[in-house]
Amino acid sequence: MNATAEILKTKIESFSPETLEAFAKMVESFEVNSKPAIPQFQLDEVLYRIQFHNENPMTKLDFYENISELKKNCA
Repeated sequence: MNATAEILKTKIESFSPETLEAFAKMVESFEVNSKPAIPQFQLDEVLYRIQFHNENPMTKLDFYENISELKKNCA
């Protein structure tokens, strides 16, 4: 990984100012800050319930029928 980073660093340092500016804009477009549609406190609550249920398997969850789908979506 460090070797790859060093190779990229060397190549980037040899860019012309115009190329460097274009490259910077291209890299900025890669940065994605996606926010989940579900608030974090609700995700935390679901995780807590799943953990509690795993520790106490005789309990039922209010979303018990969808637990496997929920685990896939939250994993």
